[in-house]
Amino acid sequence: MRAKLNTTFQSLKVRNYRLFATGQLIKLIGVWMMFIAQDWLVLELSDDSATALGVVTALQFTPVLLLTLFSGRLADRYDKRLLLLIGNGAWSVLSIAMGILVLSGAVELWHVFVFAALLGTANALETPVRQAFVSELVGTPLLPNALSLSAATFNVARILGPAVAGVAIAVFDVGPVFVISAVSSIAPLLMLVKMHASELHRQELPPIDERDAAKVTDGLRYVARRPDLVMPMALIMVIGMVLFNFQLTLAALAKTVFNTGAASFGLFTTALAVGALGGALVSSGRRERPSAYVVIGAALGFGVFGTLVGFAPAYWLVSLLLVPTGFFMVYFAQATNQRIQLGVDPAYRGRVVALWVLVFLGTNPIGAPLIGMVAEKFGAGTSIWMGGLISIATASLALAWQLRRTGGRLRLRLRPLPRLYVVHAGVS
Repeated sequence: MRAKLNTTFQSLKVRNYRLFATGQLIKLIGVWMMFIAQDWLVLELSDDSATALGVVTALQFTPVLLLTLFSGRLADRYDKRLLLLIGNGAWSVLSIAMGILVLSGAVELWHVFVFAALLGTANALETPVRQAFVSELVGTPLLPNALSLSAATFNVARILGPAVAGVAIAVFDVGPVFVISAVSSIAPLLMLVKMHASELHRQELPPIDERDAAKVTDGLRYVARRPDLVMPMALIMVIGMVLFNFQLTLAALAKTVFNTGAASFGLFTTALAVGALGGALVSSGRRERPSAYVVIGAALGFGVFGTLVGFAPAYWLVSLLLVPTGFFMVYFAQATNQRIQLGVDPAYRGRVVALWVLVFLGTNPIGAPLIGMVAEKFGAGTSIWMGGLISIATASLALAWQLRRTGGRLRLRLRPLPRLYVVHAGVS
């Protein structure tokens, strides 16, 4: 057990990564509290409109669509630590202003829309840099572990944040939740300042004069020449658009289908995050680049359980199914992230990671309003199971494409234990 724990958490032995993870955990707990409070506030201000929730989600992620590739270029040209200080500083200023506005009682729906767009801009500039910065914190050998622990940090926050927010909203209303979130956003700034720059792993990076020539189009051409990168990018783009909208769909499901309060909505999100944490910790044991079939299998699992959640007729059954759904959601996202980052040249990492963030999160401005309209017209459950079925179909197409590209064939072995495996004549 001790050996397993040492393997699972070995990146935390690196001082700079430990500071990074601590700052992210504190901030993300506050961020998830803010998301829950924001969604509840939007429902109150809009008379329970799922479309309004979709608009807020779209505004949060539209900057990702517009600015992420530019951010990836910055990450490949400039000091990532300095860029993170700027991005996190902007987030802190905006979240403090939003907290004051909500606490004053003067907030209106359009205020929420504006701040969602502004916070989304700060996030669009910071996210690709943060993802690419992990390799500088731990180096390539520990990168799969560090990426998975970062996902685990995210999902620990996703467990704690909504649970605390649900109770806090019920007891104190949404205002204090926004204030707590604003204060917590200062933590990453403090941790970045405490890092030792001399201990960062920057040996693989090109000289500064070569990095100054980094162009977005070069990164796009680099990915286009790599089918092993195109496939996970395409999967995460489609599935991210249709099934990763649980921030929107679970709020609508709790309030409009099961007629529950904020605490119950928090329980939905917490159940999803418990499974997601498990998926992140399982992923942390990976020491090599995951195969294309691991990525596709995780996508199929996510689609199947997402579909079951949408069809579930009872509140307790939804809560139960959200655990394996969360597991496959993060296991799939981490498999794509690891397959991409472990297969990319360090000189292109910032731009390639930015493209991954773009196709993953940047599709939300398209998907969220559509999902919101489907939820409002046909029910939140319908919006979830439709996304699940589209995800299954997309993963099946990816499997067929991969088998054809490599000359592989599926085989089912029934004894001694049932097992589906691939026999192929090419590379995977």
